[in-house]
Amino acid sequence: MTTYDLEIERLRAEVSCATLLERLPPPWLLDRAESTKNCLKYRRGASEVLIVNHAGRGWWDPQSDARGDVFDLVQHFDPGLNFGQVRKLLRPFAGLSPTFPEAPRRREHDPRELPPAERWALRPRLRPASPGWRYLTQERRLPEYILEAAAAADALREGAYGSPWFAHRDETGRVTHVEIRAPNFRGSLAGGVKTLFRFPGGDPPFSRLVVAEAPIDALSIAAIEQPRPHTLYAATGGGMGPATIEAIERILARMAGVRDVVFCSAADANPAGERYAARHEKLAAKAGVAFARLRPPIEHGDWNDILQQQAKQRNTP
Repeated sequence: MTTYDLEIERLRAEVSCATLLERLPPPWLLDRAESTKNCLKYRRGASEVLIVNHAGRGWWDPQSDARGDVFDLVQHFDPGLNFGQVRKLLRPFAGLSPTFPEAPRRREHDPRELPPAERWALRPRLRPASPGWRYLTQERRLPEYILEAAAAADALREGAYGSPWFAHRDETGRVTHVEIRAPNFRGSLAGGVKTLFRFPGGDPPFSRLVVAEAPIDALSIAAIEQPRPHTLYAATGGGMGPATIEAIERILARMAGVRDVVFCSAADANPAGERYAARHEKLAAKAGVAFARLRPPIEHGDWNDILQQQAKQRNTP
């Protein structure tokens, strides 16, 4: 083993991820009440959370897929650093023990006051036979295989009172907003920013973007198409704010210049839907991407109406 390798192993063994969190500005503080012996929960600000495990040798982010060792932690905060620069940064921390400075005790409060990403992380995955599952399969007629795929992609979770929750995510995969649908309720969690609900029809890169208004409509057209490969099914949650437009523009920018790419507007078949479709067409033209209108073939209807109609026709003798 070279001297280079020996130093890497020494730094991994002697630099605690907890120490790094506590000492790199701005510092993270230990949430002792929500920590265990093997998982230390650190907080920074109102919504940033990291978990330190493996006796300080590992860490993971409960709000994304980020995880790793102390080297990965440094590059998580500063992706621009190369491996040599990370080693140099870590050397002064070797052998230092964490002091476990405590975050101010969080008052007991209604979980509804938490940021959407934290509330999302607390909810279970949607599962067969749950109230939310039954609502989507029985009333909305979404096929089970679509719900299984959406749950596997962590696009769906089981909300309170059996209401399905649908996540909007940004380019990094971070939950920015959560929509809620139930038999007698339609709304969203407070404090979020709409970007896009995203359901992949296959593995990237995507050559086809299908944008509907509601997540249930995006899943419905995916079910009708069974779903098509290399297609990203998305939903704006109705109106398009700056963050939603930016999210669409980023996707289109990646698609531009690739052969046979298309932006399909699956907005509702009503005047508001036509206005959304016109805005979609302008975004496609600006990016140099072909455009197609996937208009639901029921006047004043949406794609879930079409899915329900097809289910009724199959069950009619």
